[in-house]
Amino acid sequence: MDTQPHPSSAHQPRLLIINPNTSASVTDLLCRHAQPSCKAQGWQIEAVTARLGAPYISCEASYAIAAHAALDAWAAALAAQPSAPQAVLLACFGDPGLLALRESSPVPVTGLAEAAFMEAARGGRFAVVTGGARWAPMLQRLAQQLGFGEALAGIHTVAPSGAELAADPVAARALLARACQQAVDQGGVQSVVLGGAGLAGLAAQLQDQVSVPVIDSVQAGLRVLLSGQAPAPGGRTEPGFAPAWQGLSWELRALGERG
Repeated sequence: MDTQPHPSSAHQPRLLIINPNTSASVTDLLCRHAQPSCKAQGWQIEAVTARLGAPYISCEASYAIAAHAALDAWAAALAAQPSAPQAVLLACFGDPGLLALRESSPVPVTGLAEAAFMEAARGGRFAVVTGGARWAPMLQRLAQQLGFGEALAGIHTVAPSGAELAADPVAARALLARACQQAVDQGGVQSVVLGGAGLAGLAAQLQDQVSVPVIDSVQAGLRVLLSGQAPAPGGRTEPGFAPAWQGLSWELRALGERG
């Protein structure tokens, strides 16, 4: 686990960013892109990287493990601090473990996909562009689960994974710009969501090549949380889980014992 507190007043609200994959470089990227918005609104950033799972989530199996990893990271972050944060951003476009994390949390929680869907749907129908073909059915299922199935016009994937796109940003910009405009050309969308933690910051670089707004999923997550628009937390007064776990990390077991 890699927890990164940023210097601030003890009175500032804290945003916990959970990266449910094991790539610390993605966590660093998320913090860099979150810092200006958080600083402007008086929030402190705390970030945590998954202790188990895949370096980048790209299939059903890694997605399933990432839900466990997200809950484990949440528990570990709580154990490392004297108090809970004021908001939590699940920083994977796909939101593994989102509903379980929200149920266990006394503070607002959203994920990159949920937040981007919320923002895009306010303007009408939207398309999604992201890396990795295996994400398409997973994101379609998530959109249906979260209530955005009708607003989502289509999911357009490019062959490279998010990790591969992040590794070659110049090629990624050209490829993603074409994919975004192709999604628009198919008709019926008022915006395009560019999804992926590793693609943070690219939407603004593509905007002049795409004829509708391109929504950065990381910035959408920040806007939803910092403006107080996230769905209400699960009703708990303190973090915790209902089950008493067996065979999991001590931090998860400790939260389970709270009932």
